[in-house]
Amino acid sequence: MTSTHRRRLLGAAAALPFTSAGFAQELPLTPACGAQAVLTPRQTEGPYYTPNSPQRSSLVEPGSKAERLVLTGRVVSPQCRPVPKALLDFWHCDENGEYDNAGTRYRGHLFTDVEGRFRLETVFPAIYPGRARHIHVKVQAPGRPILTTQLYFPGDARDSLWRKELEVVMERRPQGRLAAFQFIVDA
Repeated sequence: MTSTHRRRLLGAAAALPFTSAGFAQELPLTPACGAQAVLTPRQTEGPYYTPNSPQRSSLVEPGSKAERLVLTGRVVSPQCRPVPKALLDFWHCDENGEYDNAGTRYRGHLFTDVEGRFRLETVFPAIYPGRARHIHVKVQAPGRPILTTQLYFPGDARDSLWRKELEVVMERRPQGRLAAFQFIVDA
């Protein structure tokens, strides 16, 4: 499927823009939903998950000099129906490859809008020994089971957990990185 076809298929609502100037262009979402849709694969939550993250759409810490990342996307059914009010709980390591296991640095949750869209501002997580660069996420459509998975970045297949189906679409911009992903859940 070509990038142009994906853009047309997913429409203008596919991804939300950065708030800063220069980030207004959208990225196509992957994977596509529809006749060939496959549910987003499950993956381990790993040892660093902690419950009760704060509700927030920005995980950027005050004073952080790390490269910015804005992750946008949608939560949809296999038939491409948006999943409003889906819960997304994110956590990842910091710019030094360390997780905050005592607090809530680089941890937070948010809910999709009526079109199933979400937007998360954070930093580009570091690589740490033995792992590909990644972001952990739990996704839950209202009243449905939780999907626990991880998102990966292009060109970073360096461990046995990395899966192409969980790779975001990403562009580097002067202000940071813009990434997009579409979660396909049983809704």
